[in-house]
Amino acid sequence: MKKLEIIVKPGKSSLVREAIEAAGYLGITASQAEGHGTQKGLTQKKENGNYRLELVPKVRLEIVIPDAALEKVIDAVIKVARTGQPGDGKIFVSDIKDVIRIRTGERGDRAI
Repeated sequence: MKKLEIIVKPGKSSLVREAIEAAGYLGITASQAEGHGTQKGLTQKKENGNYRLELVPKVRLEIVIPDAALEKVIDAVIKVARTGQPGDGKIFVSDIKDVIRIRTGERGDRAI
């Protein structure tokens, strides 16, 4: 099993969630996040001058999937989230040793 931690622009989070669901995976966790990559934030123009936004708003989506679905889900996310501009986000992939569904006690892929 793999855990995907997907960090995207807030305006792309619904499209990413829909793409993951269309790939056949419904269980997802979403949370608000802030951060910056190599661009170290954004400079925005206002009427009274420029200002620096060091931590940019993002959405973090987390999902655990079977190993066999990894490339399918990654491709679906990239297809809808990529703009080609800095700040499109990242996908972090981690190995998951086990999953337990609390309600039933099921483990592994059956618990996803």
